[in-house]
Amino acid sequence: MNSAAESWTLSATEALARFRAKELSPVDHLAAHIGRITAEDERVNAVTEVVEEAVTSAKEAERFCANATDDDLAEAAATRPLLGLPVIAKEKHALAGRELTQGLIHERDTIAEADAAIIARIRAAGGAIHARATSPEFSCATITHSPMWGVTRNPWNLELSPGGSSGGSGAALAAGFAPLATASDIAGSTRLPAGFTGTVGFKAPYGRVPGAQPLAADWYRGDGPMARTVADAALLARVMVGLDASDHATIDSSGFLDGFDAASGEVVEGLHGRRIALCLRLGDFPVVEDIIANTRAVASALGSAGAIVEEIELPWTAERIFETAFTHFGNILAPGMRAATRGHEDTLADYTLRFMDDAEAVAARRSQYDGLAMEAQIQAELAAAMDGFDVLLAPTSAVAGLEADASYLDGITIDATGIGRDGSDGDVGGLRLDHYWQAHMTMPFNICNRVPIVNVPSGLADCGIPTGVQIIAHPYDDRRAFEVAAAVEQLLPWRRLAPM
Repeated sequence: MNSAAESWTLSATEALARFRAKELSPVDHLAAHIGRITAEDERVNAVTEVVEEAVTSAKEAERFCANATDDDLAEAAATRPLLGLPVIAKEKHALAGRELTQGLIHERDTIAEADAAIIARIRAAGGAIHARATSPEFSCATITHSPMWGVTRNPWNLELSPGGSSGGSGAALAAGFAPLATASDIAGSTRLPAGFTGTVGFKAPYGRVPGAQPLAADWYRGDGPMARTVADAALLARVMVGLDASDHATIDSSGFLDGFDAASGEVVEGLHGRRIALCLRLGDFPVVEDIIANTRAVASALGSAGAIVEEIELPWTAERIFETAFTHFGNILAPGMRAATRGHEDTLADYTLRFMDDAEAVAARRSQYDGLAMEAQIQAELAAAMDGFDVLLAPTSAVAGLEADASYLDGITIDATGIGRDGSDGDVGGLRLDHYWQAHMTMPFNICNRVPIVNVPSGLADCGIPTGVQIIAHPYDDRRAFEVAAAVEQLLPWRRLAPM
């Protein structure tokens, strides 16, 4: 890096070190990110707005760092660990006094009365929300486009999607618009964009991170961090976790990741004797060959470093996972979506209408109790498969990429390049699935939502965008997932930014 103007290339932990060494101004660092957004977002379309108040926060951080003693800086590292860092927020995470639309045109005049819990924690930790990121309507799709915000594109390949629903966050990170981002995950909405954009995403176990009511009570969901490195994801996760009076489901997370150092050689040394289960298809998911190869490469690297890697099978089918999850969505999420959009159906995206229809159709034949029974079986099967292992390693997506502007209303066809094409295109040859959600390997772990997962890059797909692997630990054993993720990062370093 030659100048402060290029400091957008730094990781969060690198920038913090330079702030504390008085080698980089938080104001200049913020300006570098806003300049990057101005220069590149017209092509990517990941940002809904720039938040001007971030400049005030950056100036306050600059004054503190300029005058701070070593003791002051040490205290700030403990009490305000994000001091001076710009953070991009997924638009669904409320900022007091700003629009809160969830991508819905008819909500464009809705103003948030208070910060979301995680936003308040980021600000209290010294972070500055400098921009907001796109998502599909209601965060209900794994692509990111909407009538309100248009099409968000993957910086690695602008014809393809960054995934969804936290696609704006993933695209922004990969394009250098922010070092940290907020995300959410109810069926893969953190891990899929992380997988498609070469970033790190943490799906926290249920209750670890506070959410907004009433859907905070939905045991599939959870908010969390995205970043370009494991250390940065851990940094933001530490700020987000813990009890909150606004969310009755939150759990005590005292000591969360204390002492964890993603750059330490101990994370690789700690692989010796670790037992890692490798499951390439999670049953019958139609995983394309470049993803299989990249996942095996991660497993091989872990094995060469001393881990005991054993390939296993799970008795799942993509159809059963879909049926289970959509029973849940049909009984919980779809009714809420209907209530919030009644009378505005003509303004909704086609995928939003289809999601509600599909979820309601499944719920019409399966009760919530039926769904609980199906979930219990899947949870028991995962527990049995992971018995005797420290973590499970699996691909994040069965397909290498999704079309940026597709809605997949008529299924998905996986072509020879591994890209999932819109199933309505009759000229596309290849394997066809009835529903594009059957191409994603994330939903099983929302059904089993007490397990922590860190997604890390596993390589590049033949179509030129990254692929990801999920590192799944036992319920609430977050540290183990982060340790293995950090080991993968050290053993197989990846390019952190898209070559734009």
